[in-house]
Amino acid sequence: MQQNFLNENSKVIAVDFDGTIVEHKHPAIGKEMLFAFATLKQLQIKGHKLILWTIRTGPLLDEAVEFCKKNGVEFYAVNKNYPEEELNERTSRKVNADVFIDDRTIGGFIGWSEVWQSLHPEGGEFSHQLKNPEAHHNYKKSEGSIFKKLFGSK
Repeated sequence: MQQNFLNENSKVIAVDFDGTIVEHKHPAIGKEMLFAFATLKQLQIKGHKLILWTIRTGPLLDEAVEFCKKNGVEFYAVNKNYPEEELNERTSRKVNADVFIDDRTIGGFIGWSEVWQSLHPEGGEFSHQLKNPEAHHNYKKSEGSIFKKLFGSK
């Protein structure tokens, strides 16, 4: 279900593929991350524009787009700000989004349930459904500060 409009509470959301929608198995397509497609569908129902923002290109990108489509998610745009955008040497690879959902953020991917709760703390009738029981966070949260991991302790 693709929405082409934004309401006052809607956001443009850029979503990574490998390690975020699916487990990181690049160049293969991994298993769905826990609640990924259920959450993406509900975000579209709420009026958010979803942009697939991934390192994949060519046939690997086509496979990812088709995989998402088969699971009920069609993106507003793919690696672009809008569907008609012409990509050339002057086009930035960074998309203009309000929110970026990616496994490579500081602290790692928070999980789709947390994504939903962060964007829609008001709740609602949406209930997550378990589709892939093996889905997991790619990066284990560990004791200690992220800054300690990055810069060491002094």
